Amino acid sequence: MNNPELVIMAAGMGSRYGGLKQIDKVDEYGHIIIDYSIHDAMKAGFKDFTFIIKKEIEEDFRAVLDKHLEGKDINVKYVYQELDKLPDGFTVPEGRRKPWGTAHAILCCLGTVKAPFVVINADDFYGASAFRKIYDFLKDARDDDKYHYAMVGYRIKNTVTEEGTVSRGVCRANENSMLTDIVERTKIGTDGEKIYYTENGEDFDLDKETLVSMNFWGFTPSYIEECNKRFKKFLAENLDKNPEKCEFFLPTVVAELIAEGKADVKVLDNEDKWYGVTYKEDKKTVAAAFAKFIEDGVYPKDF
Repeated sequence: MNNPELVIMAAGMGSRYGGLKQIDKVDEYGHIIIDYSIHDAMKAGFKDFTFIIKKEIEEDFRAVLDKHLEGKDINVKYVYQELDKLPDGFTVPEGRRKPWGTAHAILCCLGTVKAPFVVINADDFYGASAFRKIYDFLKDARDDDKYHYAMVGYRIKNTVTEEGTVSRGVCRANENSMLTDIVERTKIGTDGEKIYYTENGEDFDLDKETLVSMNFWGFTPSYIEECNKRFKKFLAENLDKNPEKCEFFLPTVVAELIAEGKADVKVLDNEDKWYGVTYKEDKKTVAAAFAKFIEDGVYPKDF
């Protein structure tokens, strides 16, 4: 049996939100969204936690988080996603401030995370059942002639905001709940009851039941190695085209591994509603949801 770890991506800039949303309080008791994820993860069995942050936010981030982790029987590590963490022969383009993307974030865990692990976003609420399902998968995960991964899938109707567009990995799975395809869509929005994505200036409708990734993945350490191998090729192909904004996406690496026959991915379906703070205006909705959770006894006031 494995002892899976939880990796929390918290290095994002929060440009659309307008601040360091990873440590913004979301209820009257002073909890941040990460508190809810840690609570649910611990109940599922996780004891080892790795936070991916940027050096420039470390002081502010830890000033809040260290207090929230006091007294918890868990092991905590930090790794740093920095712009200059690049392969030999590459330098940071002039004017680049945007991080290199979610796959680069996981690459930064090389040498630190050595067990099967779950990766989540710091500013997303996923629900307790998601942690239970993926922990049960990973505790017995073993690579053989293929890498064996998992993804918690959400219905797109449960993952959008009325405040603007969002990025989601749009997925397809076969009759055995194995992921067959995933495409990163960076401009998914709503128009009344309609959900759509925009590509090259044209809008395309999405069915409300469409399966999407919310960056809730279960991997063996092989995934980190694959990100490390592929990053240099990504830079060679994309840096000249889009030096300030190109991103090395986690789902893109997954899609490549599936297409190459090197990995399979079990989709763990989840009907829970996602909550997150992509935009400042989302906070009111999120705060109301958490207040209801506490009122209904789903979460205690103090945890």
